[in-house]
Amino acid sequence: MEKDMILCDNVSYKYKDNDNGNEKLAVDHVNFQVKKGEFLVVLGRNGSGKSTMAKHINALLVPTDGKVYVEDIDTSDEKNTWKIRNKAGMVFQNPDNQIVATIVEEDVAFGPENLGVPSEEIRARVDECLKRVNMYEYRRHAPHLLSGGQKQRVAIAGVLAMRPDCIIFDESTAMLDPSGRREVMSTIKDINSKYNMTVILITHYMEEAVEADRIIVMDEGKIIMEGSPRNIFSQVSKMKKIGLDVPQMTELAYELKNSGVDIKPDILTIDEMVNELCRLK
Repeated sequence: MEKDMILCDNVSYKYKDNDNGNEKLAVDHVNFQVKKGEFLVVLGRNGSGKSTMAKHINALLVPTDGKVYVEDIDTSDEKNTWKIRNKAGMVFQNPDNQIVATIVEEDVAFGPENLGVPSEEIRARVDECLKRVNMYEYRRHAPHLLSGGQKQRVAIAGVLAMRPDCIIFDESTAMLDPSGRREVMSTIKDINSKYNMTVILITHYMEEAVEADRIIVMDEGKIIMEGSPRNIFSQVSKMKKIGLDVPQMTELAYELKNSGVDIKPDILTIDEMVNELCRLK
């Protein structure tokens, strides 16, 4: 049987609360696996523990209790840190914090250079990764002149150039406008489907979560729901109770059903809604 890409085994994480010095439990006995090539979305309100959990996957944080394994490598052993970060790359919320060079292609080359990759191999990787994220024509541009969505795609290319097996996107579309979000989401879907790369996406945009193979919902440091997008989002009242939205079309189906319209409750997209309304005629 193929081994898991990520295994979180009874993970808890406590941090010191700066206000009063007390310990606060941010992640509370969490268990989950991520299969190779899977597209997993993690949802939760602010403070639910989702970003804290993500930072455990590439050893930015180490569990207070329990274990995290990335392709069977234990993240809590300091000797493994670089190995883990090569396997699990991370793209953060603000692309400006991740871009280090003054020319796009130099920025993408930065990671492989630090890994000691030979220069002709770096050249090939930079070109390939910029093409993957549709930014090759901007390779000689200055990153600060790019749009937010373009910068984020350069940041993704920089992570891809290090050849990870898994990329964690920690609210990577949060600072972008709708068109920037669409660009980045289409890039994320591409690297997952075309290149079979494992993707973990932390987001609070429900429309992005529709694309996932599986969704985990966190609240107060625990996993409280897990399933396919259709399964999770059809539980509208449960989602609302924990302060989360559902995709607009799911919400519309919910309201129509409550008004007595005989409509499927698990509609996710506009196309599905159109088909269902046509069926009702």
